[in-house]
Amino acid sequence: MKELQYDAVVIGGGAAGMAAALEFDAAGFSCAIIEREDHLGGILMQCIHNGFGLHEFSEELTGPEFAERFIDGVTKSKIAVYLDATVTDFNVAGSALSGGQAAAYHELFCVSPNGVLRIKSRAVVLAMGCRERNRGNVRIPGSRPAGVFTAGLAQRLVNIEGYIPGREIVIIGSGDIGLIMARRMSWVGCTVKAVVEIMPYPAGLTRNIVQCLRDFDIPLYLSSQTTSIFGNDRVEGVEVTPMENGVLALEKRFRIDCDTVLLSVGLAPENELSKAAGVEINSATNGPLVDSRLMTNVDGVFACGNVLHVHDLVDWVAEESRRAGRCAVEWLRGERPALQFRAKAGSNVRYVNPTRIDPRRDNQIYLRSMVVKNDAVLELRLNNRVIRSIKHNHVQPSEMINLSVGPKELEKLNPGMESVLEFSIV
Repeated sequence: MKELQYDAVVIGGGAAGMAAALEFDAAGFSCAIIEREDHLGGILMQCIHNGFGLHEFSEELTGPEFAERFIDGVTKSKIAVYLDATVTDFNVAGSALSGGQAAAYHELFCVSPNGVLRIKSRAVVLAMGCRERNRGNVRIPGSRPAGVFTAGLAQRLVNIEGYIPGREIVIIGSGDIGLIMARRMSWVGCTVKAVVEIMPYPAGLTRNIVQCLRDFDIPLYLSSQTTSIFGNDRVEGVEVTPMENGVLALEKRFRIDCDTVLLSVGLAPENELSKAAGVEINSATNGPLVDSRLMTNVDGVFACGNVLHVHDLVDWVAEESRRAGRCAVEWLRGERPALQFRAKAGSNVRYVNPTRIDPRRDNQIYLRSMVVKNDAVLELRLNNRVIRSIKHNHVQPSEMINLSVGPKELEKLNPGMESVLEFSIV
């Protein structure tokens, strides 16, 4: 077993992991990235469409081009990179080790082409990203024929492996990957017969609805459930049943013939390792609960990117992850917040991240609406008093809202009382 030691270890080598790692290197701390794939870049390497980088780099890039900007930075840095390496165990500092003494460092075990590595680190950043939900998660009735793929797998098959998974496609769910694959499959000569969405509104960004469906005349069935997949050896079709007032209208169900089904039914943060380390999980996001520094309940363990909550744009992933890296650097230097108080979701808000606020600094807040609404107002209430109102022409669950909250809004905070900052959409 090879033993290594760093000031910080980042688990995950996608945009989030690289952005955080570069902050440690810039501050002069030793850092390692552990990545289970044989390359850096994560899912971006198969996202060959453009639309990335407008916020981060002020230009439109493809996924690989966006990733390359960070890969170049990592390559030129002193960051140690371990590819084809998977973390199998995570002992947090303060837990009893085999010798019976409390650990001064977090301890990670990972398997790699060079054998088992035992890595000690003062700080750990969780940046493992997320995974796709599959047919088992949504329980679609029917047999188990060939031709059912998640949209991300189909994207890899087409863009990386050079395989076309089918010719007549139905996409279940209107998440962004599914919408992008509707366009991609059309470009390679396939017929996309429909996108079926159970909710009354799309799950993807408005720009993807326009560019990937309307521009290709692909039907979108909202408030509709896929109630069966037909076929034995290979998919032969699907049954779609409209929903009226939340109830299946069985008399209106219809069949769409197809040979391939792509599932775009949501993403789930990869937090099995987090849970094993004792990290507390937010039930609204399925990611860690973090404070104003993006630190979890485990001292010295930070989280960022899609492992924390699923983002719409990789630009926001990079911004958040740089911030996590900077906060972890401050923690390594011994800096601690004098005061933090709770941030919570109010009316029509699904979640708020982070869940703690530091009144001395600017806090970047991310939240999601639970409703589709025009002419909406986001209200910030500190101890039930409105301190800020922000107008939005349109809000919907698929588009994340971000804003900064800092000392200006919080100057009248009473340090002697337990304060709560509530975010509501009215």
